[in-house]
Amino acid sequence: MNPNLLRAPRSAIRQFAQLAAATPGCISLTLGEPDFPTPEPVCQAARASLDAGQTHYIPNNGSADLRRDIAAFEARTHGLHYTADEVIVTVGATEGLFAALSGILEPGDEVLVPTPAFVLYQCITGLCGARFVAVDTSENGFQLTEAMLEALVTEKTKAIVLNSPNNPTGCILREESLAAVAKLARERELFVICDEVYRQICYADHCPQFSTLYPELKDRVIVVQSYSKPYAMTGWRLGYLLADAPVKAQLEKLHQFDVVSTVSFLQEAGQAALTQDPGPMVEIYRRRRDYALNRLEHMGLEVTRPEGAFYIFPSIAKYGLTSAEFCTRLIREAGVAVTPGFCFGSDRHVRISYCCADEVLEEGLNRLEGFLKKLEG
Repeated sequence: MNPNLLRAPRSAIRQFAQLAAATPGCISLTLGEPDFPTPEPVCQAARASLDAGQTHYIPNNGSADLRRDIAAFEARTHGLHYTADEVIVTVGATEGLFAALSGILEPGDEVLVPTPAFVLYQCITGLCGARFVAVDTSENGFQLTEAMLEALVTEKTKAIVLNSPNNPTGCILREESLAAVAKLARERELFVICDEVYRQICYADHCPQFSTLYPELKDRVIVVQSYSKPYAMTGWRLGYLLADAPVKAQLEKLHQFDVVSTVSFLQEAGQAALTQDPGPMVEIYRRRRDYALNRLEHMGLEVTRPEGAFYIFPSIAKYGLTSAEFCTRLIREAGVAVTPGFCFGSDRHVRISYCCADEVLEEGLNRLEGFLKKLEG
């Protein structure tokens, strides 16, 4: 077997979700899956495609109409200027990230990743035989500085991955943080992988994005997007990748050899989704964010205010437990599951997902509060 694969861990996030599912009566605040149904116009478009017999091969990179609409959507809503020929429709953001990192990394390369971070970046980097280099932001309000980056960059550094709003913290990288990345990218000629899957789930008045702020670096920027989070389409496995034409021309080979194409009868559903307004869902997430933040602060937990996504990342350092110990006991003793922070590179925290029904969130936090009082004696 490939030794890189043998070294790769299984998803601890899924393991804790499975432990919760196997515990009778346990409330799960683990997975980042919207509790809303996929918008009906999207479902209608998929049904219509099936009825019309759209069940055969399509172009590898996605239908021409969908790629055209994606390019127009990104230009209109985010100020990103890519042609339809610079778009690859992917099997979710996961495949987009695999293509992006596999396409640029060679064994021995290094990838800078601000942590806490989604575990997938580290797994893909390892499978490529490259080295994951964590840039710990936990002592700086989850923000980056030039000094932090310069301390870790080497001649082997090939890329930096940005995820803002961030999973698991919900924090948004400020313009000062992005400027530090831009300076490094220019000086070292690094690739910047922009994972923007939570871009449309933002509560702040301003959500700066590297891809938008630095169009002059387009030749080394790869943008990865997903339909899963903003449109409640996790099971559809649909996303897309944007890259400058010469880069995209190489990445499409990986996409072609890996999956051939995305599902033919989902192309028009992808077009329909781009016409939907996620705003009403975002307002519900905002209300849940405010409720969860208020409850956690009342419990005496140290927490940074999330400005996007649908996670909150309180510190559990004062309890003297590892995040795995804390979360395992929480399931067994209180019947509520959250995700241990070690999954994201921060063992002093836990991630709570609030993309669930209000009554589920309330009861889950009630149980958490009771557990904390027990720990405090």
